[in-house]
Amino acid sequence: MINNPVLEKLPKHLHQLIIEQPYNEYTWQDHAVWRYVMRQNVAFLKDKAHHSYLDGLKKTGISIERIPDIETMNKILLKIGWAAVTVDGFIPPAAFMEFQAYNVLVIAADIRPFDQVEYTPAPDIIHEAAGHAPIISHPEYAEYLRYFGEIGSKAFSSSADYDLYESIRYLSILKADPHTTAEAIQKAEADLEQKEQSLGLPSEMALIRNLHWWTVEYGLIGQPEDPKIYGAGLLSSIGESATAMSDSVKKIPYDIDAIYY
Repeated sequence: MINNPVLEKLPKHLHQLIIEQPYNEYTWQDHAVWRYVMRQNVAFLKDKAHHSYLDGLKKTGISIERIPDIETMNKILLKIGWAAVTVDGFIPPAAFMEFQAYNVLVIAADIRPFDQVEYTPAPDIIHEAAGHAPIISHPEYAEYLRYFGEIGSKAFSSSADYDLYESIRYLSILKADPHTTAEAIQKAEADLEQKEQSLGLPSEMALIRNLHWWTVEYGLIGQPEDPKIYGAGLLSSIGESATAMSDSVKKIPYDIDAIYY
């Protein structure tokens, strides 16, 4: 049982999404995947990421050598007023935001298989723990994340938003399963594309989600000619971080118009 007073403030409806981290079920191969990704990322990111990333790895108790234990992480996160919980893959965007509003980091318990080591279509502990957690030690970022969660948890969603979420979740499950046929993936991709095209006027949640995407997930900071990475989607992906920093990818100054991208 995780002992962190921050979690005591969570409303009951969020508690039902929390699962116990199956730490003893992680195999030597799982730990090897974690170790490989972290070693590769740290070597590349030492000059490409915002300085708070490497500092944050130490401050949040995240080891490069083994998958982090959520209980151990919580003892350290408590010192900066945060907590972490494990969940089973995707959770609804509104719930994700609400966890953030209560200073709680949501971490998917699964870890990607070795054949998806550079990128996984489904949420996993590398993306959440190695991507989001380290920079929480930076006070300004931590407050940004909390405030973003507070606003996002109050945003209006539409039924189309939920249908889109379900399609994304289903497609990620299919792609993560090595037994899924190409035909099944193509069908799910077509369904997702159809839902995206029929969204109509974006809801408040859709607009907030776009801002979240271009900051918390894929954000760069600094000057366009010499940006530093701080988005979790880049920090946790060997391939995507290298691609994002290449000259072939255009860097656009961030402003409120990002809600429409």
